[in-house]
Amino acid sequence: MEDIKVTIIDREGVSHELQGPTDMNMNIMELCKAYDLPVLGECGGMAMCATCQCYLESETDLPEQSDDELDMLDQAFFVKSNSRLGCQIHLNDSIDGIVLRLAPEA
Repeated sequence: MEDIKVTIIDREGVSHELQGPTDMNMNIMELCKAYDLPVLGECGGMAMCATCQCYLESETDLPEQSDDELDMLDQAFFVKSNSRLGCQIHLNDSIDGIVLRLAPEA
């Protein structure tokens, strides 16, 4: 089993270093929920609610955003140029060391 390091900065500015397994097909939203961080993920990871919105704060290269992700962010609050949906960022070796900040709750 291979783990990667994921840093999540919560809404109070506290940094959390998480270990994420790359062999379980998890995403950032699921990892945050597993560590009891305040991420709702109301739609269950279908890119339909934006309750897992976060801001990419590292230079990590991520895959292009899907049309579904872009459409959801188009309707979300507090969107920035570095906004992503945590449910659309899958845990794999290419994101080892990623730093994300949780977006404010709407």
